[in-house]
Amino acid sequence: MVRFPEVDDRELLDAYSNAVIGVVEKVGPAVVGVSVKQGGGSGVLFTPDGYLMTNAHVVRDARSVAVSLPDGSSHGGHVIGSDPPTDLAVVHIDGSHFPAAELGRSSTLRVGQLVVAIGNPLGFSSTVSAGVVSALGRTLRAQDGRLMDGIVQSDVALNPGNSGGPLVDSGGRVVGINTAVILGAQGLSFSVPVDTARWVLGDLMTAGRVRRGLLGLAAQNRPIDRRLARAYGVLQKSGVEVIEVVPGKPADRAGLKPGDILLSIEGAAVESVDEVHRFLGASSIGRQLQVRVLRGVTPLEIIVAPEE
Repeated sequence: MVRFPEVDDRELLDAYSNAVIGVVEKVGPAVVGVSVKQGGGSGVLFTPDGYLMTNAHVVRDARSVAVSLPDGSSHGGHVIGSDPPTDLAVVHIDGSHFPAAELGRSSTLRVGQLVVAIGNPLGFSSTVSAGVVSALGRTLRAQDGRLMDGIVQSDVALNPGNSGGPLVDSGGRVVGINTAVILGAQGLSFSVPVDTARWVLGDLMTAGRVRRGLLGLAAQNRPIDRRLARAYGVLQKSGVEVIEVVPGKPADRAGLKPGDILLSIEGAAVESVDEVHRFLGASSIGRQLQVRVLRGVTPLEIIVAPEE
């Protein structure tokens, strides 16, 4: 019988402790407190010249915020841009040689991986909690109603005030921005993946906003009559019903009308409003999109070009 050497529990504990301690020592100095009149949260510096990211819901509609660093210094911060659909915002403070966290890759995360959150929960600054990645690819509803994709779920303890702080891997690299907890639940915490943050930060820093396409309509999810579906070879169970069309906007110019049911965009089925939103990224602006709709019992092909 093969005998394996016994492992001292203290050695395992020390390995875990050392991993967390290493993360805190590396990233902790770059984690800041962000305060506005309505409340506050956390943030993380990602450049030495004072750019930091936080949640859009932390800065809300503010243009200026107060930023406190772990070294005890306080700074006035200017909100460069905010993107509610991804719950991310960029703030800048004047100065140089600030400690800056390294951005990692959320695409390489694995379920069960150690992650550490650093922030200011309930006003307790520089608080650390650790746990594991519980699931990947979750969806979460943003405050503006859009669906955020690719959300990282963990069991790291988060509380009000942690919002905007970093989720960090064992190598001290930021892999997410903590955004939400489910009140009353235990061990359910959610973070915007850093891969999403990378492209959002680029747009916010260069343009102050994230460019997205606009159709100019209001819509709702709508089941499709199965007889019509069979008659026209429609495999999906639901589509997106147009409720209102804004005069002069792309949907109106293309001829879409209230009551139309969107079935597909560019050949891909759309069964919910969220799936329509996914087609309206920056690349959709000014581009002619082929939309298949059902008007009454008549299928139509309509070309619509979203505007910014």
